[in-house]
Amino acid sequence: MKLNKFLIIKIIFIIINSQLLFNVSKVKAAEEIKIVYSLFSRTIKVNSLKKFAQKGDSTKKLKKILKATGYSDTKIRSVLSKKYEIPITIASKLVYSEIGNVFLTRLSSIIHPPKADDERTGMLALRASVVQGINIGNGKINLINFFEAYPTKTMILDVNALSKVMNKVESISELLDFFTNSPLEKIKTN
Repeated sequence: MKLNKFLIIKIIFIIINSQLLFNVSKVKAAEEIKIVYSLFSRTIKVNSLKKFAQKGDSTKKLKKILKATGYSDTKIRSVLSKKYEIPITIASKLVYSEIGNVFLTRLSSIIHPPKADDERTGMLALRASVVQGINIGNGKINLINFFEAYPTKTMILDVNALSKVMNKVESISELLDFFTNSPLEKIKTN
């Protein structure tokens, strides 16, 4: 019995010291979004996007990127700030369900961590971002909370992959409405 207690204490001590010795820092949120389009890329700081969504202030770089979308600043701000209310338990069930896995697999080709070689890594990051984003928003999620909860420093947004999906779906809000309303009713009843 004493041997087991000693072993547990020793393991805890090693884990704590390894964190201190190797200076492993936790990434709490994505700091930047790297928008990739063919051979070109631009990087947006999540903080500047958040500031734009909340107050309408933007840097020159962000203004150029937003202008390229062809949408008004008001429309972009409303998309970034639109909150979707979803209980965290239901969201968790949804992202681990069969339909959630299909959705996350497809979405992981659009949004993924840098140097992610497989869909699974992207799926795990998206799953964590959704659940943590809802936690940050106290039961509600918007794109800013989603970005803030993304578990890597840099998030890749592949415009080519997004264009392919957008050709199949008329709008992102339709897609979000479908995934936040329709399957939820089935999950709530199960």
